[in-house]
Amino acid sequence: MDQPISDKTINRRRRLQLVAAVGLLASLSAAAWGVNRAVRPSMAASDIVVAEVRRGNIANTVSAAGVVIPVHEELVTSPIQTRVAKVHAKLGQSVKAGELLLELDSQALRLAADSFREQLAQQENRILGMTLEMEQKRKQLVSNIELLALDLQSARVKWERYQTLRKSGAVSGEDMLTAELNVKRREIELRQQRELIDDNRRATSSSIEGARLQKAILQKQMAQQQQLLDQTQVRAPFAGMLSSLMAEEGASVAMGQLVAKVSELSNYRVEASVSDFHANILNPGQLVRVEQGGHLLPGKVHTILPEIQNGSIKLIVHLDQPSHPMLRNKMRVDVNIVTEEKSGTLVSDNGPAFNGKGRQNVFVLRDGVAHRTVLEIGNGDGKAVEIVSGAKAGERLIVSGMARHKDQDSVRITK
Repeated sequence: MDQPISDKTINRRRRLQLVAAVGLLASLSAAAWGVNRAVRPSMAASDIVVAEVRRGNIANTVSAAGVVIPVHEELVTSPIQTRVAKVHAKLGQSVKAGELLLELDSQALRLAADSFREQLAQQENRILGMTLEMEQKRKQLVSNIELLALDLQSARVKWERYQTLRKSGAVSGEDMLTAELNVKRREIELRQQRELIDDNRRATSSSIEGARLQKAILQKQMAQQQQLLDQTQVRAPFAGMLSSLMAEEGASVAMGQLVAKVSELSNYRVEASVSDFHANILNPGQLVRVEQGGHLLPGKVHTILPEIQNGSIKLIVHLDQPSHPMLRNKMRVDVNIVTEEKSGTLVSDNGPAFNGKGRQNVFVLRDGVAHRTVLEIGNGDGKAVEIVSGAKAGERLIVSGMARHKDQDSVRITK
């Protein structure tokens, strides 16, 4: 005979059924969670770099490779074809203004200088000889003039006496004419002697002037020779670093060949090379940011060289701090030339996720999930980029490389 089931048994069965249902639901949830994890791609948070979109200033820059060079450096060349006689300095050392760096063989110059000295002495002797000769001729002509003056005086006296005697008929007309002609002859001879003094003085003075001109030419040549001779003692033109030196004694040197170069140690500029693709947007006066080893040095474009070599343009950058202690000769630096600036725009830190300007896919991180989003990217300065559209201030962008997940719409980010 059937007996009714007690309430206690019914309650116990219900509790067992409820526990079984909860267990089944939990199992199904765990299975769904496991399938979701297995199917949906994921990345560890430590493998990504996240940047927050913010309001800020952005500059569009053109990147260039730069080399630090001295503002002031001077090349010392050989004045003649010769050889290195003796070296007194070492490459790379600091030198003082006027310090002797090396000596060039100057034997040929010394012989030439001696020859010029001998020619100068000959010209001086020639000038002295012509001056003495002119003085002697002058004295001789003066003596002749004095004698002719006496002869003229005597002839005039005789002519005057004949004129008195002629009145009394004591002198013939012929004697009278002869006396008169003698006076005129003496006057002509006297005038000729006086003119001869002037002619001799002018002729000798012209010869002396020519000799003096030749002497002046020889003196200039001698001065040039002495200057060349002084240049064989190669000295530092100013205090700085010896950045180039022909240090091999006995080496042959051609005229005009570089034998030493001194560079200023405390005043630098930057020579940058940039692709000629950017030639139309580069102008003198543009702001420049020079970077090396975490240091940022501002400056300006000073000169753009007109020549294009191997598809590159060279430009000279003057730094605001040309004496910065970080700078070293021939140091390689990164140069960013500012071509445009904006303020109060949306910006984000730069990273591999960005590839120039234009529309591109970037992952935006929301609630632990990276969602692929199309952003419009504008200007960039190497460190930050402009977000024209597609994101809002405060949103977080994954700026590291996401090439593995470029085809996924979303990626789960795990801790």
